[in-house]
Amino acid sequence: MGKLRFYLALLAGKLSRPVLKITKHKGTSFPGELALRICPAFLQYVHMPEQIIAVTGSNGKTSTVEMIAAILTAAGRQVIYNKEGSNQTEGVATLLLANCTLTGRLHGDVLLLESDERYTKYTFKWFRPTHYVITNLYRDQLTRNGHQEWVYDAIRPSISPETTLVLNADDPLVASFAQGRDPAKVKWFGLEENPSSTKEHRGMYDDGQRCPICRGKLTYSCYHYAHIGHYKCAACGYSRPTPDFAGTALDLQKGVLTVNGRTDIHLAFRSIYNIYNILAAWSVCSLAGIPADVMADTVDNYILKNGRTIRFGLGAHRGTLLISKHENSVAYDTNLDYIRSLTEPCEVMVIVDAVSRRYFTGETSWLWDIDFDRLDTPHVRRIWLCGKYVNDLAMRFDYTGVDPEKIVLQESISAACAQLKAEGDLPLYVMTCFSDRDKLLSLVQLEQGGN
Repeated sequence: MGKLRFYLALLAGKLSRPVLKITKHKGTSFPGELALRICPAFLQYVHMPEQIIAVTGSNGKTSTVEMIAAILTAAGRQVIYNKEGSNQTEGVATLLLANCTLTGRLHGDVLLLESDERYTKYTFKWFRPTHYVITNLYRDQLTRNGHQEWVYDAIRPSISPETTLVLNADDPLVASFAQGRDPAKVKWFGLEENPSSTKEHRGMYDDGQRCPICRGKLTYSCYHYAHIGHYKCAACGYSRPTPDFAGTALDLQKGVLTVNGRTDIHLAFRSIYNIYNILAAWSVCSLAGIPADVMADTVDNYILKNGRTIRFGLGAHRGTLLISKHENSVAYDTNLDYIRSLTEPCEVMVIVDAVSRRYFTGETSWLWDIDFDRLDTPHVRRIWLCGKYVNDLAMRFDYTGVDPEKIVLQESISAACAQLKAEGDLPLYVMTCFSDRDKLLSLVQLEQGGN
């Protein structure tokens, strides 16, 4: 009976796809949702390829998956992955429907999945990844995810003994997923101390103060950003593992990362986030048997195509959109660090017009977790605060050291862009989330390729 329901679900899901195109239905996950309604165990019956790679975590999932796909494809593997980022269970089912035969066999050599942290336990209830990358855990979308330890508890049931975990050694909470596991089933990636590291924690809060094992105090020999760094607990001895795949040298000013002391990678985007995405992708692709020269050729000067960084023109301004996930202060802080690291005079725009594109909330307390003082630097000439929540932004900036004379308040995004277009020619850096991205992009001239 289960198999019959599966084939009915498979047929119904496949038939719904052309219907959706004809009717221009916007529900990209509807075919998978329909299939799961008919056969809740649909994912169990799909005939999977030998290698299944999953990626989850608070930040970096989509970018890491894109780079993994690029490397595997360059190596000649046929990769099936959710490039649109539809990462909940219905989205995964839709992906499988689009890429399997009428008998339920997937066409590709590798199934590569970005998975929403909260949905991993539902998706991987039915099948098990061979390799499971966990990027990081931060405070993220309070109204959905609560605290990162809640997210940890949501991910844990999705981990099976037969899966090889690929973990960020520099995140103490992520590293604790290895507790009690066969060491042969855990591989680590991480970044060694470098000129960009600090001895003191930077940020409005510190979620790396307590050991995830015994709740004792963690001490750090260095921080890379937020609570990501080299840590040790004096009480129980829990400490950062030695990475199997390490960024052994990093020069963000020159834009060069050295992997395992042997391979130099040139960075198209000089962000600490980008470093960890590269290391995660490098690690799992190496475990999948991809030669180092193929990986290096692919990620060297790699430009993401997922819209996280977009180049544009606005009058005489050269613009860069830095996607900065709302309700996630670490995403903002790393982009603020990138702007602060620059030397040429520039202007900055922060847009909060809708907090989320998935659900309504007017909750903006997360703005107070962002270290906007990082914009208190001479080369940032003006800061434009825009969108429906411009007054919330203005109040937050009142409590920074930024010169009030630099701040321009303009609720209307179009009016702010019109004024910028009419005056000046400084580079412009815009920070906002996907919920507000297109409100800006509809007013500017995209560079060829858009990224």
